[in-house]
Amino acid sequence: MILVTGATGNVGREVVKELQRLHIDFKISTHRKNTENIYLNFEDPDSIRPALQGIKKLFLIRPPHLAEKKYFEPVIEIAKEVGIDHIVFLSLLGAEKNRIFPHAKIEELILKSGIPYTFLRPSFFMQNLLTQHGEELLNENIIFVPAGKGKTSFIDVRDIGVVAAKTLTESGHRFKAYSLTGKEALSYYEVADILSKHLSKEIHYSDPSILTFWRKKRKKGMKRDFIVVMIAIYTTAKLGLAKTVTSDLEVLLGNDPISMEKFVLDYLEAFYTKN
Repeated sequence: MILVTGATGNVGREVVKELQRLHIDFKISTHRKNTENIYLNFEDPDSIRPALQGIKKLFLIRPPHLAEKKYFEPVIEIAKEVGIDHIVFLSLLGAEKNRIFPHAKIEELILKSGIPYTFLRPSFFMQNLLTQHGEELLNENIIFVPAGKGKTSFIDVRDIGVVAAKTLTESGHRFKAYSLTGKEALSYYEVADILSKHLSKEIHYSDPSILTFWRKKRKKGMKRDFIVVMIAIYTTAKLGLAKTVTSDLEVLLGNDPISMEKFVLDYLEAFYTKN
C-alpha cells in the first residue's frame, strides 16, 4: 500500500492523478482529523505510527512551513519500525550539495535509516508562478523574486507527478536520486517576456533586494522559515547554481519535458482568474 503525503499541494495533486490513471491503490494523508483520509500531522507525533501502519511505500513531501528536521525524525524512525520498504522523497535540485536546505537534512535522515529510497530533486516549479507569485503577477504585473539575472531550469509539476508514480510503482528506482529539470534554463526576464506574449500585457521582472523581498512577504503574513527557504532558493539562482539542465526527466518520461511556453498556454485561464 502506498501513502501519499501533501496530496493537496502542487506535486502531490499530480501524483494522485497519475496513480489514479494507472489504477494503483493508494491512500492519502491529511493534517486534519475526522476526514475519510489518514490523519498524519508532522507537528503531532502521536499521529505518525497509526498513519504508517500497513503502509509499504511512502511518498514524502515536506510541508513548506516546516524546516527543522525534528519534525521528520520520528516519521523516518517509525517508518523503519513498521516495515516501510521504500520512501520516495520530494527533495530539491542541488540539495546534496547545499546542507542549508531542509531537504538535505531529511535526505540525511532517510540515508541513515537504511530504508530503500528514491530522491526526486526537481528544479523550481513553473506552477509556483501562480501559487506563490500569482497575486503580484496578476494584480501588479510583476514577477517579484530576488534572483538577479540568474537562470533557472524550471520544471512543470505534471512531469514530476508522472515520474513520482513511476518510481513508486516500477522496479529499478531504489537507492537512486534523480535531478529533475526542464529542457532549458531561463532567467526571470525571459519568463516575463513569455508571460507578456501570452497574457497580452506587459509583465515585468522587478528583481527586488533580499531585504525588500523579506519585508513584503512578512507584511503579507508569510512565515519566517518559509521566507528563509525561498530566499535560499532564489539566491542559488542569482549565483548561477539553478541553471543546471539534466537529462534525468527526459529519460524517465520517455519524451520531452513540458516547456515554459506550454505551461503558460495550458494555464492561461488560471492566470487570468488568479487574484
